[in-house]
Amino acid sequence: MTTFPAASAPILYGSRSSGADLLDWSWACDRLTTATTYWIATVRPDGSPHCRPVWGIWLDEAVWFSTGSLARRNLVHNDAITVHLDDGDAALIVEGRATRVSDRVALEEMCTVYGPKYDWPMHPTHPETEDAGIGDDHGADGPVFAVRPATVFAWTSGMGTPTRWRFPRH
Repeated sequence: MTTFPAASAPILYGSRSSGADLLDWSWACDRLTTATTYWIATVRPDGSPHCRPVWGIWLDEAVWFSTGSLARRNLVHNDAITVHLDDGDAALIVEGRATRVSDRVALEEMCTVYGPKYDWPMHPTHPETEDAGIGDDHGADGPVFAVRPATVFAWTSGMGTPTRWRFPRH
């Protein structure tokens, strides 16, 4: 079921934007679907930040990604995460919580979307176990996380049409 969150005017640089022009949620979904690079920001156990680019997909109203980086260990200690796209002229920032995915059907669905998107075939590894994730035929593998948005911010070139979407807690 697709969720259409209500758009509102965010506070930018200390004051509320006018809210006269707000982006439609479909604009955000299109950007999340077609993006190639997703930047993830997590927090190390000592509180310091960690940021990395990853490949990912927009599936079932969540950003899905796999990583072998330090982020996977950070998310065990603190599941808070920010995901943003790499275009400052069409900015899109997702704030939420990362959930580890181990279900075989969900991992297979991710691979079905992820592989063709990047022309990089993937397959589930160790589904239904604590080591569940996805891997490729070259030996690279990692856990899979799904990030359901809590809040999403977006704007277009020159800080135009600033928009905030808030989602109910799951």
